[in-house]
Amino acid sequence: MNTIAEPTPASAASLQRPIIHRTRGATRGGVTRLISPAGANKLIKPFVFLDLFHLQSDKHKMGMHPHSGIATVTVLLDGALAYRETTGSEGTLPAGGVEYMSAGGGVWHEGGPVEGGAVRGFQLWLALPPEDELAPSHSLYLAPERVAQAGPARVIIGSHGGASSAIEPRAPINYLHVTLEDGERWRYTPPSGHDVAWVGVADGVLETAGAQLSGELGVFQQGQGRLDFVARGATQFVLGSAATHPHPLVTGYYSVHTSQAALEKGEAGIARLGTELRAAGKL
Repeated sequence: MNTIAEPTPASAASLQRPIIHRTRGATRGGVTRLISPAGANKLIKPFVFLDLFHLQSDKHKMGMHPHSGIATVTVLLDGALAYRETTGSEGTLPAGGVEYMSAGGGVWHEGGPVEGGAVRGFQLWLALPPEDELAPSHSLYLAPERVAQAGPARVIIGSHGGASSAIEPRAPINYLHVTLEDGERWRYTPPSGHDVAWVGVADGVLETAGAQLSGELGVFQQGQGRLDFVARGATQFVLGSAATHPHPLVTGYYSVHTSQAALEKGEAGIARLGTELRAAGKL
């Protein structure tokens, strides 16, 4: 199968953007961290962390832990994820499901494979703007059938090809989960103003901008040009594009904020929640 999903006019957007950074990240305990604030992240704000995880219930336990100032976005490729959080949400998310949790001024959560099983997927951290980084936490869980789709692309956040996600953050962001067959071609033209773009490959080999990516992350040069892809083997990847986050990233152990003052408020918020959880015997 050989298709071009989006023909583009002869303009600045018709120029293929080159890759300026690629990495396989670092693996620990079933999690490969492909980007972090200390690495490629400075090139792709508002995207902060991207983890490709493969967890087994008898080996990997992700107990209750806090966050503030960021949103987490989890896309399940295989298996089922059991989750619980201080927003009041808990349950099981199946393969193909999506989790969006805005930590705001503080949240605690836990998640992992259901008992006796394994789970694989991507977890992305997004930096929140000042208006949201200390707001009340909230979450949204989408069953597979609720995830909008345009051709081979599932629209996790934002809009693409006439399809729009139920997840609508304040900042202009697209986050797609794309599955291609061997030899299939696909083109993505970022919306106007999306000068940041990257791709993370889970399965197969993805050809783009003269490179072959496999189990790694590639960051494209900032600009407005198109992104062209060819799959070698059955290929599965996530792609992010956005307008550059205009604020600094001030990091704590579990938190990312736009200023030191906001970080201190966020960390104080998660400390208060931790005290309440311990008093209730839930931590």
